[in-house]
Amino acid sequence: MLILMFLVGTLFGSFFNVCILRIPKDESIIYPSSHCDYCKNKIKWYDMIPLISYIILRGKCRYCGEKISSQYFFMEILSGLMFFTIYLKYGYQLLTLKFIIFISLLIVISIIDIDTTDVYLCTTLPGIISGFIFVLIDAVGNNDVMGYLFAVIISTGLIILINIITEMFIRLPAVGMGDAEVFVICGLFMGSKFGLLMLFMAVVSGGIVGIVLIVFKIKDKIDYMPFVPFITASSIITILFGQNILNFYNKFNLL
Repeated sequence: MLILMFLVGTLFGSFFNVCILRIPKDESIIYPSSHCDYCKNKIKWYDMIPLISYIILRGKCRYCGEKISSQYFFMEILSGLMFFTIYLKYGYQLLTLKFIIFISLLIVISIIDIDTTDVYLCTTLPGIISGFIFVLIDAVGNNDVMGYLFAVIISTGLIILINIITEMFIRLPAVGMGDAEVFVICGLFMGSKFGLLMLFMAVVSGGIVGIVLIVFKIKDKIDYMPFVPFITASSIITILFGQNILNFYNKFNLL
């Protein structure tokens, strides 16, 4: 089953890459079908087998010989490993599907954020809607859902506070509206306990990296730094090791 999950993940990884490349161009993610960006030839099904086709074709188009972005290959590996790892952690249950959808959305949003410095509503809205659906499923199952709503309120409040503080010093908000939408998604999918842990790790790691970049003059203090990758990395760590981290802090009375 683990191998099957990896293979399914690679298939979805190929689709995720289509989303990453087409959404910023305002193109449909369904039509036209996959084609070479250079010669425009339609790619046959046997040239779209995840990982294998890329290796056989040596990363080049079968028709024109132009190089295919290695992003396809690495996205397929990343997605395969993500499906594999989440299933390994949570097994055969609804929580596995929930976290696979969640992390898949974050990965797509992250790479688009890195490439374009933009977070698109067409990527965050499906996350917010699906997050609410899972909250409703929990509610139907008589589970406590207040933690999810609490996480959304707290994360939104902290973002507003962070922006007020940064605007006082550099006259620019530290967190954009798109980042705020991503935090809402995180709150809906992870709830208060894991959501706040993720928020803490994302803000701290993003702040440290930002300070280092400014100190070494790699970036100016007014330059935009993609923040969604920090949210995504923190979310993955929280989903896989969040309870262990909280247990560690509780053990030493640090939390």
